Formats: sequence, structure tokens, C-alpha cells
Amino acid sequence: MAGVGAARGQMIHRLALIVSVLACLVAATGRADAHPHVWVTMTEELLYAADGSVTGVRHAWTFDDMFSAFATQGIEQKTKGTFTRQELEPLAKVNVESLKEYAYFTYAKVNGKRQKDAFAEPVDYWLDYNAKETVLTLHFTLPFKNPVKAEALEVEVYDPEFFIDFGFAEKNAVRLVNAPARCTASIEKPHDDNFPATLRLDQSFMTSEANIGMGASFANRISVKCP
Repeated sequence: MAGVGAARGQMIHRLALIVSVLACLVAATGRADAHPHVWVTMTEELLYAADGSVTGVRHAWTFDDMFSAFATQGIEQKTKGTFTRQELEPLAKVNVESLKEYAYFTYAKVNGKRQKDAFAEPVDYWLDYNAKETVLTLHFTLPFKNPVKAEALEVEVYDPEFFIDFGFAEKNAVRLVNAPARCTASIEKPHDDNFPATLRLDQSFMTSEANIGMGASFANRISVKCP
């Protein structure tokens, strides 16, 4: 039970989704093992201006059902079994504010060069709840501080500490919104036979088998070419 409590505490510390229990759980927990405790399925949109520059990245991140159930504990609801966007609004605000510490798990390369601090603070953020699948989805847009107009753009999404395992949705994972006709997009997530990206690990997978910083090896990459 202590291990479960520690994992839950770190989960809240990393995403800060439940303010009311944050202090209690974080105070009781140490560092979580370097393997995934939260799974996120992503759909992504790259937003283009009329001049062909990329102005931002629009995320839609769906959390796994176990985490979604934990995250929604204690939230008042008018209709049992579901949550409105308004009921989830405080949760969404805490979410995006807390993710700033982790650079929103989003990184950009322009013509092969890493762009440090490329994104401004999120806009247009909200959470919604799928009552049938019992999962939360966080929507938010990260504007580029300076719109990007380049032949090659890469956007990567990953948690460097591999506490969260991000993965593209099986269908319609990436869309270019209002992009020039010449632009094309591809996606990539490196595969390691010793650590399949689709594997959900239990607590027997210890830090001897996974190292802090390994998350970059499992980065989800969007590559856009505009020749």
C-alpha cells in the first residue's frame, strides 16, 4: 500500500491535478521509480497563419482511465457519472499552470536546430470528460513566441523523466491546420525491443532497468517538411 501511495503522490506532484489533496500526498512520498505511471494518448494540430508560418501547437491529451478516476475524486458534479467543462475548469487551470515547470513536455527544432524556450504560455485550455470511456482529455494551445517559417520543423512531445508515457492516437494523430499545400507531416516514435512503447509496467520494473532522462529515447516526433 505504501508503494501505491507514493506513486499517487508523485502523480499529483507532477501534474498537480488535484489541489485539495496535493499537500497531503506529496508530503508522504519520495521519488517515484523511473517508469511510466501515467499514460497519455495524443492528437496534435499545428496551426498555420496566412503567410505559411506555424503559429502554435494545439494539444489534446487523453489520460488513462485509472489516472482520470483518481484526478476527478472530490470534484462536485451536478450529474452523477459525468463532469461538465465548467466543473473541470479549476482543474484545467491548475494543469496548464503546473506544466510550465516541465516546458509543457513540448520541444521544437527548426531546420534541425533546437529552439530553447520556443513557446509562450498556453491559451484556449480546457478539460473534458468522456463518461463512456471514463477518461479526461486536456486541450490547450501553445503559441510559438515567434512564428516559425522554415523548410523543416520538428515538434517532440515526451517526459524526460519518463513518469508519463505519451503516445500518438492510432487514427488522425496529427493535422496541419491551414498549412500550405506543399507541406507534409509524418510522425515517429522510436521503438525499443527491450522496452516496448505499448507496454504498461507494474511496480516490479525498477530503476535498475530505467534511468532518469530516458524519456527522450521515447519522444513522439512530428516532422513537417515545406520544401
